[in-house]
Amino acid sequence: MARYLGPRAKKARRYNVALFGPCKALEKRPYPPGVHGEKSRRKQSDYAIALGEKQKLRLMYGLRERQFRRYFASSVRKRGVTGEVLLQLLEARLDNIVHRLGFATTRFGARQMITHGHVQVNGRRTMSPSFGTRPGDLVEVRDQPQSRKLALRNLEAMQAARIPDWLILEKEKLRGEVKRLPSKEEMRPIANEQLVVEFYS
Repeated sequence: MARYLGPRAKKARRYNVALFGPCKALEKRPYPPGVHGEKSRRKQSDYAIALGEKQKLRLMYGLRERQFRRYFASSVRKRGVTGEVLLQLLEARLDNIVHRLGFATTRFGARQMITHGHVQVNGRRTMSPSFGTRPGDLVEVRDQPQSRKLALRNLEAMQAARIPDWLILEKEKLRGEVKRLPSKEEMRPIANEQLVVEFYS
């Protein structure tokens, strides 16, 4: 199972970014965890910085190391800038699309919705969170009372969140469409993808 089950606030403080959504601990203590976290001024090596950037992306999307390596290998084979293609592959994952559309408040919540059979793609139930969506794909909540109730509750909680321009949401029908792949500016990555490419290279 790819879910990270450890302390999330600790990881957010380690990398100084809200990896799993809003984090109060990060606001109260914006320094690394541990006894010497607040006083630590040790300079990081180039390798440590690149490793940290890779770990931020991996944890944010809830991937194991082997899965992340496969995504990187796929991005190398595709045409385009490797770092940007890698980000697009991660953003196109079904669990991320469900979260971006507002059907789930977190990516972990989106994974659970998918594995419990609440989501379908192009009219077919899909229970794989890692399913890679493409432009034109229709992602919708199944027409079941329990599924709709869950999605409506999450949509209400996510009202303040903005739906990306590369997705189309039909709120009444509880469905969305992948209009196109996002640009780097639209993705607003939390990590320097070029350092991730250098890390694996």
